[in-house]
Amino acid sequence: MQSSLFSLPIAEQLSPFCSLRQQGVLTLLIIDHPEFRAAFSLQGGQLIAWHPLNQPAVIWLSDRTAFTQGKAIRGGVPICWPWFGPAGKPSHGFARTSLWQLDHCEESAQQVNVTMNLRDSAETRAIWPHQFSLTLLAKLSAESCQLSLKVEGDFESTAALHSYFHVGDSEAVKVSGLGNHYIDKVKDNALGSQQGEQTYHGEVDRIFTHPTAESTLQDPQLKRLINIRHQGHSDVVTWNPGETLSQSMADMSDEGYKTMVCVETARIGKPLVSTPSTPAELTVTITPLPL
Repeated sequence: MQSSLFSLPIAEQLSPFCSLRQQGVLTLLIIDHPEFRAAFSLQGGQLIAWHPLNQPAVIWLSDRTAFTQGKAIRGGVPICWPWFGPAGKPSHGFARTSLWQLDHCEESAQQVNVTMNLRDSAETRAIWPHQFSLTLLAKLSAESCQLSLKVEGDFESTAALHSYFHVGDSEAVKVSGLGNHYIDKVKDNALGSQQGEQTYHGEVDRIFTHPTAESTLQDPQLKRLINIRHQGHSDVVTWNPGETLSQSMADMSDEGYKTMVCVETARIGKPLVSTPSTPAELTVTITPLPL
């Protein structure tokens, strides 16, 4: 799926490396840099591909996701806001299915910066009665990918940068830096604890409530580490649907769970607080390294 995005016809060339293209009814920003490739959907302000050219793709995208208006894209880094999970409808908030505005792309020989915005509308105020402004700033290179969400307004909100990572075999992956205590969403939000690294055998859906500032995903099949640095977070969520749930999902292939693991930078237990003079921010920096 990811490779086909870069062969879509160009609708508008914005700069030497950046162009707008169409996938289904959705507009995509495609970045074809000499050192890496990346893609965003303007619906959701969502990174859906990041691939340094000297290694396998880092971000996972389902080959069965529907690029349909109003339907969440399965994969990439969805922006869950202004709530996480089933706290309201739609699940994980409306930011990931709303149309964002592309502000600008700045490019150099090493890096591309992208800025996108989402502001309240009559439609958002009908389901969440607040004025707001969201800004996504993405800094991408062959070495790292940083996504920063700035939240402006006068309210509390919960959020997550719901990162899907491409892995060689999810059952061989280990993630460290999550802390010991978690809420187990597979077991009706029961409290749990563990020592050591998180592994993925069967469905895993956990909110770690005392994580460190950096999680490390070890992937022996692809022979790399992915360092995931969290800023502005209170929690880290990790998810893999496992075989049974994966087979029931229309937007994921039956074996899709084998090639992805989510490690999400989140503010759930301690909501983001923004005031008219002080925005709230949530940031993830992703750095792949050889194992």
